[in-house]
Amino acid sequence: MKIGITINEDKGLQSEVCAHFGQCAYFLLVDIENGEIKTTKAEPNNAVHGGGGCVAVDEILSHQITHVIAGGMGMGAQQKFAGAGVPIFSYSGTAESAIKDLLANQLTVGIDACTDHAH
Repeated sequence: MKIGITINEDKGLQSEVCAHFGQCAYFLLVDIENGEIKTTKAEPNNAVHGGGGCVAVDEILSHQITHVIAGGMGMGAQQKFAGAGVPIFSYSGTAESAIKDLLANQLTVGIDACTDHAH
């Protein structure tokens, strides 16, 4: 399992999950094996809110992620992830807590659509 988590500051697992997928500064890429964190790496989001169709989706998918955790996400991005078969989860808190909750099956698939601007 490879999880992509939206973050604004590179503080590793202590980073707070970014409230908006397309505007995050980094994607925290987390490799999970046998239910344990094996590696983490923060990658810059080089497509910060690319607009129509959310170019950031393609950016994070290029890292072969299997799951995404973010605070919120526009409908265009949600549809692109659905088309790629990548489940998305909404979370508020640290990346580490989000991973623990995901591994404990305490997160529900789905995410709130961003409504503070047009998508």
